[in-house]
Amino acid sequence: MSDFLAAAVQLTSGQDPALNFNAAEEQIDLAARRGAELIGLPENFAFMGEDSRRLELAPTLAEQSSSFLVTMARRYQVALLGGGFPVPVGDGSRTLNRAELVDRDGMLLGRYDKIHLFDVDLPDGNTYRESATVNPGRDLPPVVEIPGLCKVGLSICYDVRFPELYRHLVGAGADLLMIPAAFTAFTGKDHWQVLLQARAIENTAYVLAPAQTGVHHGRRQSHGHALVIDPWGTVLADAGVQAGAAIAPVNTNHLGHVRGQMPSLRHRQPTLF
Repeated sequence: MSDFLAAAVQLTSGQDPALNFNAAEEQIDLAARRGAELIGLPENFAFMGEDSRRLELAPTLAEQSSSFLVTMARRYQVALLGGGFPVPVGDGSRTLNRAELVDRDGMLLGRYDKIHLFDVDLPDGNTYRESATVNPGRDLPPVVEIPGLCKVGLSICYDVRFPELYRHLVGAGADLLMIPAAFTAFTGKDHWQVLLQARAIENTAYVLAPAQTGVHHGRRQSHGHALVIDPWGTVLADAGVQAGAAIAPVNTNHLGHVRGQMPSLRHRQPTLF
């Protein structure tokens, strides 16, 4: 692992993929110009809209999203995470929600299909049924090594509420946890930052959390506040509520210092659970 700058991009994606890809490239460009070597895009970066439209676009959108990540990584010479895009399962009525991580040469390092689906009735009157049109992934998320940077554990949005998933990732060697999201405004105001800090603290790992922000379609509104958090739980960068990016350094010595000072990972007693 080496020292580098990481960027958590924040977008307000909508129902026009072309506009979404353009907005994403603008933020990738800006982050790369600031020296970021690892850049994460949020969940639903390529499309955020009606389920019927997503299902219609899914066959082409899946190919476009993967191709976009390869092109952007090569063009800007960065490792790049696409935090979630629809991939058809073949029946025309359901998709997977897939994240892909590519290196600066556009080589696929790892992919992950979201396993925890957001089925929630919120007090603000909004109901979410991700499982109505999305199949859960069958495999635990991978830990992949980005050449010259660090070992990264993948996850998506609602996963953040399941700490056992992150224990798996850090147990597999993750130095940095990527948690791209489209967190709702209602839950985000109370839970987003504290959950991310908890995952960083309990795993003594960096957290990179790209985010959606603002109003997308209908009543759907995202919380924003893309974050970079260090292994002590300190928020290093916060993108606020506008499109942009949270950019901060990932430091090898600091990671080792925190893990030495707070050796909780070594003190676990897994045989008791």
